[in-house]
Amino acid sequence: MPRIKIDHHGARDGVTGSCHQLHIDDNTSLLIDCGLFQGNEAGNGNSRDRHTIGFDISSVRALIATHVHIDHVGRIPWLLAAGFDGPIICSQPSARLLPLVLEDAFKLGISRDRKLVERYLEQIESRIVALPYKQWFTLVDTPEHRVQIRLQRAGHILGSAYVEVDISQPSTKASAKDSTRIVFSGDLGASHTPLLPAPRPPYRADILVLESTYGDRNHESRATRKHRLKAAIDRALHNNGTVLIPAFSIGRTQELLYELEELLNGELPVILDSPLASKFTAAYRELQAFWDEEAHARLKQGRKPLAFDTLLTVDSHDEHLKMVHHLARSGRPAIVIAGSGMCNAGRIVNYLKAMLGDERHDVLFVGYQAEGTPGRDIQQYGPQNGYVELDGERYTIRARVETIGGYSAHADQQGLVNFVKGMKHRPREIRLVHGDEGAKVALKAALKEACVLSTDTVKPGLAANTPPENISDTN
Repeated sequence: MPRIKIDHHGARDGVTGSCHQLHIDDNTSLLIDCGLFQGNEAGNGNSRDRHTIGFDISSVRALIATHVHIDHVGRIPWLLAAGFDGPIICSQPSARLLPLVLEDAFKLGISRDRKLVERYLEQIESRIVALPYKQWFTLVDTPEHRVQIRLQRAGHILGSAYVEVDISQPSTKASAKDSTRIVFSGDLGASHTPLLPAPRPPYRADILVLESTYGDRNHESRATRKHRLKAAIDRALHNNGTVLIPAFSIGRTQELLYELEELLNGELPVILDSPLASKFTAAYRELQAFWDEEAHARLKQGRKPLAFDTLLTVDSHDEHLKMVHHLARSGRPAIVIAGSGMCNAGRIVNYLKAMLGDERHDVLFVGYQAEGTPGRDIQQYGPQNGYVELDGERYTIRARVETIGGYSAHADQQGLVNFVKGMKHRPREIRLVHGDEGAKVALKAALKEACVLSTDTVKPGLAANTPPENISDTN
């Protein structure tokens, strides 16, 4: 068998810039994700130098995108500029969503010239290879080795997948002992995520590259988070204030709309102030075939989880500014969902500037806030009536600031441990990526505690096979 080597070109010591290169031999490698760095990880002023491809791509046969969040696909323009001419492989839903994400990223980071954008999108769409879940796909078939990949549902956002890579020798009969199986988790979803079925562990992995975003904590239950969301709504009604929810355009926004449709009963408007999020919400509706059983049951009841009557969308910039002014001064209670999710750009910034100084309003975080982002500063200093800098100006925080961890699209510590424990044949090596140092250290300890077998004790859910000999944090 070839000597496997994995290089981590991002998400090695942080939570953004996911990019992992699997070397199969000197002339063959695969790239799993190619994402942007964000927050402090992006360098000074989101330096373009941080986004350039600083590694050899001459052996890369294909890029496999686990999902379409920008921290997993945002460096694709730089990858193409570096000369990559192979396929971009992803799930069928991701194939529908990826051009939307990359068009927006291209306009924000490179150029708004219409002809350049169109040419770029044509190039992207010509490269995309959409794979169904659960089916093996042969990427390389030579006398030396056969490389097959399979995408499995990851439950993170619509279209998200973890990747199984199987490397075998064609001259031998296929069996587990004749092949090496490497699994890249991508981002795994939390249990009971609205709209999406929960991820199921793979049958086996020899090497597992595992995310660790929430490796140091466990989420609130879905019942608890819905209760807290309802409490924030009730305060808004009582205080005649606005609940500001910074959210990523894809995934979190649609999950929130799904929950709000059930909770509100027409009590107050939900304002979706993000043209990109509106596009993704429409795409989610088109991709109902990939929703979970609970969501399909709602549809059969005649309900409209992502298109209810009190959902208002704001498209133009002028309409956005009018909405900010209206809500800041009218005293009309409302819920606003706007990007960006970490408050470092987008329309949420104008809402924050107008409302952070007013105690009638709430800022409700439902997703991870990376170090160095305004969202992290508001989350950390808001409860102390501190301040945050937005566009170079200081804003005092008097609005109520809350975080509901249960709405994270990432699996928590127990979910990550269960992903490993659920494998029939567990990995001999686990590499922890996509997490802060503390999260990786905590998850490493939890995995060792859960997976190491003593001579007289087998913990529930563990198979009696060899425990992982090597759990590393890639630092």
